[in-house]
Amino acid sequence: MSEEPSDSDVGEELRYHVDGEVVPASEATVSVEDRGFAYGDAAFETMRAYGGEVFRWGAHAARLADTCETLDLNHGLADADLKARIDETLAANDLTDAYVKLSVTRGVQPGTLDPRPEVDPTVVVVAKPLPRGGVDSEPVHDGPAAVQTTKTRKPSSRALPADAKTHNYLNGILARLELRVTGADEALMLDAAGDVAEGATANLFFADGTALKTPSLDGPVLPGVTRRTVIEIAEAEGIPVEEGTYAPDAVREADEVFLTNSTWEVRPVETVDGLGVGGDGEGVEGPLTTLVSRLFDRRVEERYYAGERL
Repeated sequence: MSEEPSDSDVGEELRYHVDGEVVPASEATVSVEDRGFAYGDAAFETMRAYGGEVFRWGAHAARLADTCETLDLNHGLADADLKARIDETLAANDLTDAYVKLSVTRGVQPGTLDPRPEVDPTVVVVAKPLPRGGVDSEPVHDGPAAVQTTKTRKPSSRALPADAKTHNYLNGILARLELRVTGADEALMLDAAGDVAEGATANLFFADGTALKTPSLDGPVLPGVTRRTVIEIAEAEGIPVEEGTYAPDAVREADEVFLTNSTWEVRPVETVDGLGVGGDGEGVEGPLTTLVSRLFDRRVEERYYAGERL
């Protein structure tokens, strides 16, 4: 899950990696017959680079492989090859702290819905600058989020596998379109039964005084890499973590709510459906959210910046 920086945040023209070649962004193109364009038939990962290294590359590579397996997309590329293309893209743009998106499509095939088993994949790497992460870093997001429950729901994983991160993002787009009425920052999407699933581009956590809670992966929920990191941090601190099934009121009435994705990291939620989080109507960031965010920053600082600010 991710939130891509806008091109307005970029100065001189960036360079992207397209099918083994680093080219100026204005020349980075794929065929109109590419199945990633024509059908959304592609796998992708959004990552964040800190200090020139991709955060938890192994977890991202594993999830990409799982998505490709779901799609039966046998691209034949080793993880080391994909990682080399990312590193080359960062180097070509002289970036150490960046947003990174890696896409693998089934490539150009005849215009029929049925994919051919033989694949000549299209591989694209996009990188854009982000601020330094770690301790005392500036958040990428625009402050605490306003979250709104949408009518658009997450489909069952039997209809569209939630653990597959593909170019088909219509579900999330429809949810985000609903936010235009209120100006909320992120959707609170429910599953077919009306229980909380996730945001359009983020996993959701909330606390009610008994545990740190997050919707279970048994539902239509993407197994976010940052989500997993937050759970590990909480467990290491002895904070009870519960993955379960929750009604929307459990989130609206929670003491604290926050969102996670690779770009935002940990983003506090100020309001849910117009109601201030925390029961006082003020929607102030809570102590657990602050603690988790600080511990996340410390992990990044220790691992990717050699503890320079500790």
